[in-house]
Amino acid sequence: VHRLVTYIFVYEDLISLTCGAVIIWYFAGSFEKNVGTVKHCFLTMAFAVLSALLYLLLETVVSRVSEVEDAKGFMPVAFATLGVSTTRSRMKRTLFFGVRVPVVLVPWFMLCIAWFIPGSSLLSNLSGLLAGEAYGLGYCFCLDFPESVGSKLDRVFPFSLLRRIPGLKYIPGSLAERRAFESSKVKPAPGAYPTQIYYCSSPPALPAFQMQQPDAQSQGFQHSCAPG
Repeated sequence: VHRLVTYIFVYEDLISLTCGAVIIWYFAGSFEKNVGTVKHCFLTMAFAVLSALLYLLLETVVSRVSEVEDAKGFMPVAFATLGVSTTRSRMKRTLFFGVRVPVVLVPWFMLCIAWFIPGSSLLSNLSGLLAGEAYGLGYCFCLDFPESVGSKLDRVFPFSLLRRIPGLKYIPGSLAERRAFESSKVKPAPGAYPTQIYYCSSPPALPAFQMQQPDAQSQGFQHSCAPG
C-alpha cells in the first residue's frame, strides 16, 4: 500500500531525476503559492494516491493492447496540479510557444511533450491529469478543507518547525496571510528608492486679493517651495 505514495520519489537515472527536480520546482512551487504549504503537502499525497489508483485501474485495460510503463516520478502529481490550475483559471486563452490557445488545452499539449521525456509513463501522467481536473471541477470536494483548518495546522508540528527554519519559504494557509506575505515583499523599505529634489525657482504670481494677506502667509508659501 505504501507504494501508492512512494513511487513519486523513484527515478531510474540522472536525466529523469533532473527533469523531476525542474518539474517540482516549477509546478509544485507555483501551486504551493496559491494554496499554502499545508494544503500543498496534503494535496500532493492525495494526488499521488488518486493517480496511482487510476493508473492501476486503466492499466488492466491498456496492458491488453500495448506495453505499459511503470508509474514513477513526480510528474503525475505535477500534471494533477496543472489540471487544477487550468480548470480553475479565469483566463480563457494563453500563449503556448507563441500561439494563443485555450487554457484548458495546455495540459494536453504538455502531456504530448512529456511523452518524450526519458522514463516518463504516459498512462501515469494521464492519470494524474485526470485526477487534477476532477478535483478542479469539484468532483473531489471531500479533499477540500476550510482555511481556518489550514491556519490551525500552521501552528502544529511539523509545520510549526518548518516556519522556523531560516531560508525556507513557508506559505501560510490563510488567504489573507498569503496576501500580506506577498505585499510585504513588494512594499519597499523607507529610503530604498532614491528621491528627486524639486526646486521652486520663483513663486508663481499671486492673485490681487492674496497679495493683501499678511507677510507670514507669503513666507510660509516660500518655505513650502524650498528644496526638498
